[in-house]
Amino acid sequence: MPEIGQREITFAEAVREALAEEMRRDSRVYILGEDVAEAGTPFKVLSGLVEEFGIERVVDTPISEAGFTGVAVGAAMTGMRPVVDIMFGDFVTLTMDQMANQAAKVHYMSGGKWKVPMVMRTTLGAARRSAAQHSQSLHAWFSHVPGLKVVLPSTPYDAKGLLKTAIRDENPVIFFEDKMMYKMKGPVPAEDYTIPLGVADVKREGRDVSIVATSSMVQVALEAAKMLDEIGISAEVIDPRTTWPLDEQTLIESAKKTSRAIVVDEGYARYGVTAEIAAVIAEGAFYNLDGPVRRIGAMHVPIPFSPPLEDATVPNENSVFEVARELCGRA
Repeated sequence: MPEIGQREITFAEAVREALAEEMRRDSRVYILGEDVAEAGTPFKVLSGLVEEFGIERVVDTPISEAGFTGVAVGAAMTGMRPVVDIMFGDFVTLTMDQMANQAAKVHYMSGGKWKVPMVMRTTLGAARRSAAQHSQSLHAWFSHVPGLKVVLPSTPYDAKGLLKTAIRDENPVIFFEDKMMYKMKGPVPAEDYTIPLGVADVKREGRDVSIVATSSMVQVALEAAKMLDEIGISAEVIDPRTTWPLDEQTLIESAKKTSRAIVVDEGYARYGVTAEIAAVIAEGAFYNLDGPVRRIGAMHVPIPFSPPLEDATVPNENSVFEVARELCGRA
């Protein structure tokens, strides 16, 4: 973890730094996607990169997610290391054949002779008032497919270190960034560093209940933990950082220690990330648990445009607090 007193930058700046550093380090790394060059994406995450690397390495594409993702798969197979930008996570629906049927299968179907070292960057998260087609969190889809790795950073420090690792990985990696976190600031070392995939991070230690949270839900869980402190409940907050590979042992050991577990994820709860992680904990820590593993995810409805309705569909610190209080027998 970064030391206190280091410089603070935003989540967006951390992502941009990781990309710039890897592009300087390796000439095979390039970016392609809609509005990535002069516009710097709708969220301005990539602003300035085209000025340094030019339009041959920061490539504005036609509006065809299926097309330019297919180009990236082919480029990766022939030695390049493309980073595909899908501006809204909802649009990954248009890339599923390329990612789930092609990128994920090539290494296996070629007997290990081919590989697809590419990264797909995209967004997740609601509460931006962008309605049903621009607000979903669909990371569980990719986590379901053998051959793909899935990363969900929750801080600027994690975003930079995990993205650099993803770009250097020999496998296709899907990198999800919560669009509401781009302005979030945090300490990030100026020197080069990476974070291994498949290693969870205990963001806060506790004794009474383990809260496993992903992406922006880590910040929600940390706020809920502060509220729980005030009523004498000590909550441990764990960030898996990657849904695949998944650091099962860290999650299980935490649940064994606290004897209670809650899983919080902004994706839909039904058949989602919360279900998988809850099952892992229930199987691995069954005899140590004082109650069932509880799950908190997005409601099983399209994300509404109405602000009050949208806010009601996704987990917040109050909902996490109430579930933890009930699980600890304080309701």
